Amino acid sequence: MKKLLKVALVAVCIVFAGNLAKAQTKIGYINMDQLVDQMPETKVAMTNITAYNKQFIDQLTTMNNELQSKGQAYQAQRATMTDAIRTAKESELADLQKRFQDYQNTAQQQVDAKKNELGKPIIDKARAAVTQVAKEKGYTLVINSSNTDLIVAPPGDDLISAAKVKLGLK
Repeated sequence: MKKLLKVALVAVCIVFAGNLAKAQTKIGYINMDQLVDQMPETKVAMTNITAYNKQFIDQLTTMNNELQSKGQAYQAQRATMTDAIRTAKESELADLQKRFQDYQNTAQQQVDAKKNELGKPIIDKARAAVTQVAKEKGYTLVINSSNTDLIVAPPGDDLISAAKVKLGLK
């Protein structure tokens, strides 16, 4: 009876070990930043973002030039101004500086929003290609190596070349 129990226990362990071997995860990695940078849609989006950003830069340059010229005029005439005029000019310069900084912050937020708006479809397309490649090749986990420092990563598990093929990139 003890011998039969031992044999049954060993058989259960062998079956359990076989199931564990089947359940192992196949892990791959990809540098998503590199993949997205090589997509033609990224170049178009970057051109649009640069043109959009230029509008804000031109306005900021105009505002900065106005601020600089009024600041220089204030410095040149400061000694001859009365206290009331000096206070008014300083208040005007402070107001211009605040408007400049507010516009700069607003511009940065709008440019960031435009980047997100134009970048999301590109990232979604790349992610869909990587998901499809991972499914085809049997990977259950894919790590983005652009966000993680991989210490050891065999070249056979890098999915970037397969994802490039899926996206039609060279």
